Amino acid sequence: MADKSEAEAAMLSPGSSFQLQAKGLGFKCRIDGRRQGPWLVFSNSLATNLSMWDEQVAALGNEFRILRYDQRGHGGTTVPSTPCTFDQLVGDVLAIFDAIGIDRATLLGVSMGAVTALRFAALHPQRLDRVIACDGPWVNPAGAAELWEERIAVVRSQGMQALVQPTVQRWFRAAFVAGNPPVLDKVRRMIADTPAEGFIACARALQQFDFRQSFPQIRVPTLLLCGAADGVMPQVMREMHAAMGGSEFVEIPEAGHLPNLENPEEFRRALAAWIR
Repeated sequence: MADKSEAEAAMLSPGSSFQLQAKGLGFKCRIDGRRQGPWLVFSNSLATNLSMWDEQVAALGNEFRILRYDQRGHGGTTVPSTPCTFDQLVGDVLAIFDAIGIDRATLLGVSMGAVTALRFAALHPQRLDRVIACDGPWVNPAGAAELWEERIAVVRSQGMQALVQPTVQRWFRAAFVAGNPPVLDKVRRMIADTPAEGFIACARALQQFDFRQSFPQIRVPTLLLCGAADGVMPQVMREMHAAMGGSEFVEIPEAGHLPNLENPEEFRRALAAWIR
């Protein structure tokens, strides 16, 4: 049973971070925004933490009560002792909702967080007003299991620092990386500071998943977002959009895998236009 005391105290003051005990783990959470606003919940990607959403919180905090949390094994959340599955990551969100007393929310996730958000919508639609998924597929691509195994081996032998530059180059457009804006220093720190075993545990979830049967059954209003320069992801998400009746799809220009960081203004516009 999760302990509500810290969450309840944190909700009394804006900009509060706290540790929430649930499912045998301690989840780092933060609540910001308008006290009486509707809930908006953010779910982070692999090798990042809740600070990846700082600009979105600043842009939307006047309208929403915003909850951010670090996925298990990331940021300030406990590293699990066993590999993760997406159903476990969904169970974490549900436990956090229950502990804080969130009946319904809009849930937004990117990459690993996007898959988590859509799977939550498939399993617990009664707890959501909307779901927003950014740059996350519905099935692990061919060859992905082998790629993740290679990255896991690098982390085991060399640590997370060895993944910093390859990950930055994979996530962002070459022109953006060449310009080396300050946000990239933040991204590099998030990657390097991710606990190795936390990265490995969640990478196991990304190795093997296939939700092509459940995602088309989602009946929660759904927005699919994708960075235009994120490799084959725009085509993948268009296919998801075609299969998910009633969903909307928006491509974010001048952005790769994490458009909320690379092109936050266009990301904000897409969110605001759809949510309102």
